[in-house]
Amino acid sequence: MKVICIGRNYAAHAEELKNELPKDPVFFVKSDNAILRPGYDFYYPDFSKDIHFEVELFVRFHQMGKNIQSRFAHKYYDKIGLGIDFTARDLQSDLKQKGLPWEKAKSFDMSAAISPFIAISEVEEIQDVDFELKKNGESVQKANSSEMIFKINELIAYVSKYMTIKKGDILFTGTPSGVGPVQKGDLLEGFILSKRLLNISIK
Repeated sequence: MKVICIGRNYAAHAEELKNELPKDPVFFVKSDNAILRPGYDFYYPDFSKDIHFEVELFVRFHQMGKNIQSRFAHKYYDKIGLGIDFTARDLQSDLKQKGLPWEKAKSFDMSAAISPFIAISEVEEIQDVDFELKKNGESVQKANSSEMIFKINELIAYVSKYMTIKKGDILFTGTPSGVGPVQKGDLLEGFILSKRLLNISIK
């Protein structure tokens, strides 16, 4: 099981990090050790002093696929949910400056929090889903999936050209603007269609 993460898929987020808008989807992979399952707390790692939250809508694949056409992509996922891409921003900045890979900053243990799944049948339109993240009761990220630069089925078609999608894999579809740091004692709550799916304490 792997977590495929899409970067810079919301224009306002790319702008806040001073990144150019991509011409093609940008993606990277978190390994299975990065998954933080529902009901578990996030423990602040000792190798970073600047961990950031990035809330993302995700889809869960229920069958294997390779070179999937966009028009058939909807047949490959059956669940959606909400995830948090925890990022060691200080490590990431250093790695970027040196032109090195980002695994240390993006794929460390517990860096991919996932919510319980929602059946796709419960959502009227996958590209019209409201989602939100609150930190200590205050809204910090709020968006609708219609704001994505590359739509979900486009992302699946693109990613599957380069790697096989396997049953159980998860696709994080990008984060909107509003990302920021967490500290020990913080509480993160994530919502889809006003339904709370994430409840993570930072320890």
